[in-house]
Amino acid sequence: MLKTLFPNVNWFDLLIATGETFYMTILALIGTLIFGIILGLLLYLTAPGGIWQHKTLNFIVAAFVNIFRAIPFLILILLLIPFTNFLIGTIRGQNAALPALIIGSAPFYARLVEIGLREVDKGVVEAAKSMGAKTSTIIFKVLLKESTPALVSGLTVTAIALISYTAVAGVIGAGGLGDFAYFHGFVRQDFDVMFVCTVLIVIIVFIFQFIGDALTNKLDKR
Repeated sequence: MLKTLFPNVNWFDLLIATGETFYMTILALIGTLIFGIILGLLLYLTAPGGIWQHKTLNFIVAAFVNIFRAIPFLILILLLIPFTNFLIGTIRGQNAALPALIIGSAPFYARLVEIGLREVDKGVVEAAKSMGAKTSTIIFKVLLKESTPALVSGLTVTAIALISYTAVAGVIGAGGLGDFAYFHGFVRQDFDVMFVCTVLIVIIVFIFQFIGDALTNKLDKR
């Protein structure tokens, strides 16, 4: 049926491209989760009134987050070419896209983490302090635990952004559906290929959104 509707589409190569998009998105999402939580915690803990209140460190972390959030992703990829080449050994392929994907999305997620942590009832944090809880206990057992629904919701939003980032990365040879749509569709002026790629990207977005919403609802005890 699909072959009849879209005869110009190479479905085998399209399947590979879809797998590459999932590969880049999932790995980048894991890296984003790790670095985003670290940056978000630093923003929250070093802020005025925070457990690690430190004006200089907070300014440095905030500046890093704001700068990399402000750089358009395509420009960021180009700026990171020397770093990517040093780290991965090439500037093409799915693995080469990961540094830019993580660096581009982690600061965005860090702000969502900070917002989620600020929503935690300060009374709970103060109660933990009064009971002599260690800083590590407050971070992992109170702050992160209480803000889990917000963190998952923020990660879902970030995942959607990452999917669009992978499409942009594909334009410079990172692979995935963006690569397939550009080189097999746009360059060859084949609307069928671009349309099918667009539909698949939308489906992937819906999949991540559905999973994220389901997890958030399950974790939210309110």
